[in-house]
Amino acid sequence: MNIEELQRTLDQEGIDPEAYDLHGGVPNEKYTIENGVGGWFVYYSERGKRSGEAFFGTEDAACRYLLGWLINDSSTRRPLEEP
Repeated sequence: MNIEELQRTLDQEGIDPEAYDLHGGVPNEKYTIENGVGGWFVYYSERGKRSGEAFFGTEDAACRYLLGWLINDSSTRRPLEEP
């Protein structure tokens, strides 16, 4: 899995785009994936700090980890639209 495939899967799963960032950095209150030196980092970014950071040697492993993290957090679901 790569970033583009991850994006499509997150859309299909109904994950709120406000819950994550696929470009790295330290956005406020978002699950984040970042291509760094020697591999990929996945972490939760809040108030300029990274927490729960994990390192992966491949894009595939990092994307799958982030996908699991987002799917297992019920607060990341897109709000239901009014009929």
